[in-house]
Amino acid sequence: MKVAVNKLPGSKVEIKVEIPSTQMDIYFETAASNLSKDMKVDGFRPGKVPIEIVEKEKGSQKVYEEAANLAIQRTLAKAILDNRIEIVGQPVDITVLKIARGDSMEYRAVFWVVPEVVLGQYKGLEIKKKKIKVEDREVDKALEYLQNSRAKYVTVNRPAQSGDRVEINFVARCGGVKIEGGEDKNHPLIIGKGNFIPGFEEQLEGMKSGEEKNFSLVVPNDWPQKNLAGKKLDFEIKMNLVQKREVPSLNDEFARSLGKFDSLNHLKESIKDGLFQEKEIKEKERIRLELVEKAAADSKVEIPEVLISIEIEKMIDELRNSTQSIGLSFENYLKSINKTIEDLKKEFKPKAEKRVKIGLVLKAIAEKENIKVSEEEVTEKINETLKHYSSIEEARKNIDLEALKNYTENVIKNEKVFELLEKNAKIK
Repeated sequence: MKVAVNKLPGSKVEIKVEIPSTQMDIYFETAASNLSKDMKVDGFRPGKVPIEIVEKEKGSQKVYEEAANLAIQRTLAKAILDNRIEIVGQPVDITVLKIARGDSMEYRAVFWVVPEVVLGQYKGLEIKKKKIKVEDREVDKALEYLQNSRAKYVTVNRPAQSGDRVEINFVARCGGVKIEGGEDKNHPLIIGKGNFIPGFEEQLEGMKSGEEKNFSLVVPNDWPQKNLAGKKLDFEIKMNLVQKREVPSLNDEFARSLGKFDSLNHLKESIKDGLFQEKEIKEKERIRLELVEKAAADSKVEIPEVLISIEIEKMIDELRNSTQSIGLSFENYLKSINKTIEDLKKEFKPKAEKRVKIGLVLKAIAEKENIKVSEEEVTEKINETLKHYSSIEEARKNIDLEALKNYTENVIKNEKVFELLEKNAKIK
């Protein structure tokens, strides 16, 4: 098998393959066997019909197409691997240039490839580090969050008010007919959260446990449930429970209740230290991003559209997973922002192009600096991930171990590149 590789403009490569006649004879025989599996010919078993009869029955073009497909499937991957070509995505074009029984076959395949990067300056980059400090108000905000997270609801015998947790029985009707999902018992809600139609929660204020009430409200025209928008709903309500929210006082006792603090001041110091460390991590991430952005801006690379498209799809998947993680369907999210997937693709393109370029520059720096990742480093990192699973079998069910290995190797390599950029930067 002869292979010729030619670089094309626009980060493409042309691979020309010539397969000798002796090898093609085998592909033609295999093609005839495949095509004759459903043939019934006297004197021959299915799959064993001579190629001349198959050509006559199925047509020469079918046999040639099958033989060519077999030849390409069996030789193209080898040609790519043997020549260490870093292809991207599926082939742009595959064309059979020559094929005939008893003769060699030639074909041409065109692929997008990982583009060459002409690196600019990536050592000695100047970066200004921001001064890190933690304000008292930030500590107070964190304390308030902790305080609220320990709040309790206590049953009270008084009229309900905004901020209370209540449990109600309710029935909702439209034109005298109970609406779908319009009835529930001991339904919990926080007055003032605005989870019902406007005006509903205000009607609950002033009601005591055991009291009943009827009222009507008009559903807003822009209500998500279009079948109810603009219609009048009649409600029957019974208040079953009223609870007020009690927030613990900020004192030494509160600090000790968290487990490892002997006083409120000790807690405040710990919060301040934690916030400082968080800011240090964020500042380090910002510096790293600025370093690689500067290195990318000073580098030259012709990015194939297919790489940008792949990155855009990744970004959309990231957004889809993010919305689903908070219980919102991706379709409803798109409706809420009044955009289509095509709108997102256009919007994401500049950022996707930037991300791709940064990735290519990191890879090029790693190659130029001969940065390697050992098997031991990859194994150690992977084992940290696998700790969350009870067994390797369980891990295999949930993750693609080969993909995890490649991803982990890339993460470690990028970390080493960032360390190199930091070490050689002028950070003031």
